[in-house]
Amino acid sequence: MEIKEKIVVGAADMFMRFGVRSVTMDDVARELGMSKKTLYQSFANKDELVTETCRMHICVEVDEFKTIRENAVNALDELLQITKCVRQMMGRINPSLLFDLSKYHPEAWQLFLQFKSNFIYNQVKDSLERGIQEGFYRPEIRPDVLAKIRMEQVQTVFDPKVFPPSEYSLLEVQMATLDHFIHGLLTDKGRALFTTYEPKLKP
Repeated sequence: MEIKEKIVVGAADMFMRFGVRSVTMDDVARELGMSKKTLYQSFANKDELVTETCRMHICVEVDEFKTIRENAVNALDELLQITKCVRQMMGRINPSLLFDLSKYHPEAWQLFLQFKSNFIYNQVKDSLERGIQEGFYRPEIRPDVLAKIRMEQVQTVFDPKVFPPSEYSLLEVQMATLDHFIHGLLTDKGRALFTTYEPKLKP
C-alpha cells in the first residue's frame, strides 16, 4: 500500500470512530506510526486529508451499491442488502461525523451532498420503481418524492440538535426511520415477502 493510500485509509477509520473535529494531524501521524513530516508531504493540511478520505469513502460506497444492485433478486432483496450495509456502517460511525463535515470542511461536505443528491438519490428512486414494477410497492407512490424524503431522513438522524447522541442511538434511530419508510411502501404481496425477510434485519 502506498504511503498516501495508507494515510487516507487510516485517517478515514479514525474519523469514523472519533468524528472529524476531534482528530488532529498529530493523532493521525501517531496512529500510523509515521512522522508529521511524512504526513505533510502527502497532504498540505487536515482539510485536504478530510476531503480525500471523503472521496475514497464515496468510491467504496458506489462499488457496494452497484454490487448490491447487480446481485439482488428483487427490490426487497436489494433493500435488505442495503440495510445490512447501513447497519454495519452505523455501528462504527461517530454521530458527529456529518455535522463536523458540514461545519468545518466545506469541500468534503459538498462532495457528500453531490453524492447524496445524485448517485444515492438515483439508486433509491430506481429501486422504488423496480419495486412497483415487481408488485411489491404500491403503484401510487412517487419514487422521485420518496427518494428525496429518504435522503433527508438519513441526514437528519445525524443532526445532534434533533437527535442528541446522549439521548439517542444513531443505529436505532436509523433503523426506526427505515422500518417506517418500508412499511409505507408495501403492497399485500410485498408485505408477505417482507415478513420472510424481516428477521434478517434484526441485529
